[in-house]
Amino acid sequence: MSAPTPTAAPPTTQRRGVRGCLLPVAMIFLLLSLALNLVFVLGYTGVIADPLSDEPQGLTERFYLGDKNARDKIAVVRVSGVITESGIVFPIQQLRAAAADKRVVAIVLRIDTPGGTVTASEELFQCIVNARDNNGRRFPGSAPKPISVSMGGLATSGGYYIAVAGNPIYAERTTITGSIGVFAALPNVADWAQNNGVKLELVKAGGMKASGSFFHKLAPEERQTWQDTVDNAYEVFLDVIARGRAGLTPDTLQNQIVDERMIPKRDDKGDPIRDDKGNVVKVKYTRVRADGGTFTAKQAQEYKLIDGVEDLPAVVRAAATRAGLTNFKAVIYDRPPTLLEMLTGVELKNHTGVLELPDVSANLTPRLWYLAPSAEGGLLAPNP
Repeated sequence: MSAPTPTAAPPTTQRRGVRGCLLPVAMIFLLLSLALNLVFVLGYTGVIADPLSDEPQGLTERFYLGDKNARDKIAVVRVSGVITESGIVFPIQQLRAAAADKRVVAIVLRIDTPGGTVTASEELFQCIVNARDNNGRRFPGSAPKPISVSMGGLATSGGYYIAVAGNPIYAERTTITGSIGVFAALPNVADWAQNNGVKLELVKAGGMKASGSFFHKLAPEERQTWQDTVDNAYEVFLDVIARGRAGLTPDTLQNQIVDERMIPKRDDKGDPIRDDKGNVVKVKYTRVRADGGTFTAKQAQEYKLIDGVEDLPAVVRAAATRAGLTNFKAVIYDRPPTLLEMLTGVELKNHTGVLELPDVSANLTPRLWYLAPSAEGGLLAPNP
């Protein structure tokens, strides 16, 4: 008699396998749910703001001076730090808010920047013109808003570029301005790479395609393509100034000598160099407005680059007077705190967005700059 056939054991291994697969899936869904809820909360509270939105998001209005109970406002719009594509988000949001507010009668543009990229400077310039003229090219507004300019410690290159969208332009006594010029930053490690046995195998189509590469020295014809681009940006800069400043033309900016004298020739320590007889060696010093160099506030006024020397409160009150206001309040826009600031309680100066990480690599790409001399170190820093 044959033995009974044993009953098959339940597939416990298979069931464990199914449960093992479900656990990672559940964890993924949980993490996605948490992420979506976080984004919803940040968006709802205005912490995440869209710079292209028709409605400015997350900005808070703070009283600056005047009568707190006044209806009419003077909006102080601040531009600080290096002007980059991400760094102009907050200034543009301020301009949007001021343009849309029917109670804002005039705007004072407070500038404290060494300049920045050509493209970002131009975009910010156009947004300032939009708020000034209410032309609707960038965002809607309630009415044209006259714009006065108050320069802080530094308003050079791209900072001066955006300043000429306003009128009048005032500087502090200690302001450094000017630096009307353009340069292209093209990092190059070709010699280092060759000495260390590193090379980049480049496959290209087009004779000029390698110009600007880290690992490739510029040939004369490649350098000329960049020079043509820089020259074009320089001409645009001069034209913008000529349109904004009465009495100045591209020719006077480039060729009219504003300062000419003999100065001591100095060594690396700044000490005057002397000849064999002990006399100080002198060299000719010549300046024009658009030579790329900076000017003091006093020089800038003398050369008609600005209209006067006043501090911010005086510029605000003068703007109110020109607008016919006897009673007003000046307001400043504050940005929402970043997630890092909310977690640490430490305020970070010049950030681009709540969840945005510093973008160092973008500053290493070839681009054109309206940037002050000696500010090249900022190119390797995170965007403000």
